[in-house]
Amino acid sequence: MLTDTQVESYRRDGYLVIPRLIDGDRLAELRSLTDHIVAEARGVATNDELYDLEPSHSAALPRVRRLKPAIFKRYPFFHDLVREPRITSILTRLIGPAIRHYGGKLNMKSAGFGSPVEWHQDWAFYPHTNDDVLATGIYLDDCDLGNGPLLVLPGTHLGPTYSHHADGRFCGAMDPQACDLDFEKAVPLTGPAGSMTIHHARLVHGSALNTSNRPRRLLLHEYTAADAWPLMGVADFEEFNSRMVLGEPNVEPRVRTAPVRMPLPAADHQGSIYENQRGSGRRFFETHEQRVTHAH
Repeated sequence: MLTDTQVESYRRDGYLVIPRLIDGDRLAELRSLTDHIVAEARGVATNDELYDLEPSHSAALPRVRRLKPAIFKRYPFFHDLVREPRITSILTRLIGPAIRHYGGKLNMKSAGFGSPVEWHQDWAFYPHTNDDVLATGIYLDDCDLGNGPLLVLPGTHLGPTYSHHADGRFCGAMDPQACDLDFEKAVPLTGPAGSMTIHHARLVHGSALNTSNRPRRLLLHEYTAADAWPLMGVADFEEFNSRMVLGEPNVEPRVRTAPVRMPLPAADHQGSIYENQRGSGRRFFETHEQRVTHAH
């Protein structure tokens, strides 16, 4: 359980790090299963419902950028980990006793070429009727400044929702020159393997290219209070309720004022955030391709 001090810190800053929450056999199984799934990408040539591939991916050298939400339906281990009591007992202090799993993914951030993620707010992708919405991240590897940690701007969850559009279309990335933020104040969320990060859906965050010789894999779970309903609508009510992890579903959305921008019109490059951000204009973080070009 969280202390009152930790809860106050989350309310003020919009993030927490819980060291070594997942450990022992549970962590070993998470890493082993992930390795197995990535190895199976050898037979995949293009992005599909499970794999988001690095631009340099090939059958001889499988390079996976992200495992998409299909992992939670295909693999019981990932389905069960979403409901892990060590995780959900912490979340009840932050978003209440009734909690729904909104989505998730596993960002790979491989050694030497793991793609950056431009500055953004999750809230821009999936605004809800209230902002009791957050994401947890479980580090599969020790994470320090060298291998591309999650970077957050404390307190930005209490501010505006920034534009994530370029040329009139959603692109899933903020223009770093068009917002009044000091990115030098970003805090890296580091910790040993098995540590869990928590960040509010409105918190500005991103991550740089992994330039180290070590991977930085991060399993992300997105959770909402059960009475936070997605403003983009519910396509399948039964499926929506199947994602409850604690408490009971309801049909009475709690409406609380929060600044919203809709992710419309849809991105030119639909798919993961990496695909969406191909449509962004100014970029903040160097890509692997840029790094290789500069080296030559």
